Amino acid sequence: MSATPNLGLPYIDAGQAQKHVTHNEALRSLDALVQLAVLDRDLTEPPVSPAEGERWIVKTGASGAWSGHAGHVAAWQDGAWQFCAPVIGWVAYVVDEEILVAWDGDSWNAVSAGEGGGGGDLSELQEVALLGIGTVADETNPVSARVNNVLWAAKTVAEGGDGTLRYTMSKESAEKNLSILLQDDFVGCAEIGLAGDDDFHFKVSPDGTNWLEAIKIDRASGKVYFPVSGGPREILTANRTYYVRTDGSDSNTGLANTAGGAFATLQKAYDTICKLDLGGFIATIQLGSGTYTSGLNAVVSPLGGNVAIVGNTGSPGSVIVSTSGASAIIANTPVNLSVSGFKVTTATAGQGLEALVAGANISIDGPMEFGACASSHLRAARNGNIVINSGYSITGAAAAHYQAAQAGSISGSNRTVTLSGSLSFSNAFASADTTGFINLFSFSFSGGTITGSRYSISLNAAINTFGGGANYFPGSVAGSAATGGQYA
Repeated sequence: MSATPNLGLPYIDAGQAQKHVTHNEALRSLDALVQLAVLDRDLTEPPVSPAEGERWIVKTGASGAWSGHAGHVAAWQDGAWQFCAPVIGWVAYVVDEEILVAWDGDSWNAVSAGEGGGGGDLSELQEVALLGIGTVADETNPVSARVNNVLWAAKTVAEGGDGTLRYTMSKESAEKNLSILLQDDFVGCAEIGLAGDDDFHFKVSPDGTNWLEAIKIDRASGKVYFPVSGGPREILTANRTYYVRTDGSDSNTGLANTAGGAFATLQKAYDTICKLDLGGFIATIQLGSGTYTSGLNAVVSPLGGNVAIVGNTGSPGSVIVSTSGASAIIANTPVNLSVSGFKVTTATAGQGLEALVAGANISIDGPMEFGACASSHLRAARNGNIVINSGYSITGAAAAHYQAAQAGSISGSNRTVTLSGSLSFSNAFASADTTGFINLFSFSFSGGTITGSRYSISLNAAINTFGGGANYFPGSVAGSAATGGQYA
């Protein structure tokens, strides 16, 4: 062997004359190839005035003194061109491109960090543990970038792509989080994504710790919800019942007749119904046995349907709504409210049932019991209406049993009212004033010892018994009409 296998450096043979020639030739090759840096790799003709020691990679198709040396390293030394044929693995730095290239046995390619590829610029990065762009990556943030703009562009059809761009992220399981967190000085302000389930969530935070969910899109139905502000409304596709029990809790759903499922108050059940679109169906509030010391003040109208409050129609006295200083059931908004199967009482102040505004309609659709009330058992005012569609019982005294005022109306036909005990009505059994109207046809009142005026009418109000006569209503004192009041 007369030369080294990799760099082709000539050996000095034993007994060789002029050993300095061989030695100098080897030094010139070392000078040309060690720490190899070439000025260019794109020339097909030798430069006109090369400087001593300058090197180039000869491009395919070269002519002149470079002809036949494509891919070789050409070095200008001692006034002549020296050519070195590369071996696989040789690496050279190309000055004008500022890149490293390597010989793969066929051509010089840019050095890649992955499994080959080459072909110019860096083409692959595989299994990189940390990547920091303009900053330092760490185990918490293995990919980190400190930049002002980031561009993602779709690879066009002309470039071999399909012209679309899809950014894909995936999490391990439904209960995990997959989200984009937006921060101000590294304090969380907003988050969007799959937060703890597979629904799409939009959250905001005032402090990075407490989060408010503004929007949620249900994955299964596509419905959009606004958890903070409420809505959109759930649309019923069938009648629905909400349960209220004395051992329930207003933190329950109200959808099961158990201590762990039922609400504790009428108000909570009604307020829940008002968040629905009833879609023409009936929402029923089913009261369990026992005494409820808070009633219902309906000030928001339900949407698209009627509400029924039902107790025990076989034993109304076993379900009691007993309030102090307030009406037991008050409709203070346009609503169609049906009641049946429970007893009402009030102390200090308040009506049993009260319809208080135009469009407020309370209908008695099953047995009811009226116990002692501080004001009236039934009161309709300000164009509110009470309609009696069922017989009921009276077991307690009140200022009046019926009271209609300010164009309010109480009406019914062919019903039996059963009274028990000694009952006193301090104003009158039936009282109407200020254009109020009581319209009762073929009512039967029986039982009990009743004291007080049978009726009292004033200020252009009217009571129509359809010819029932002066003694139609129970009482110990004859009724009276004054100031435009009419009794028939």
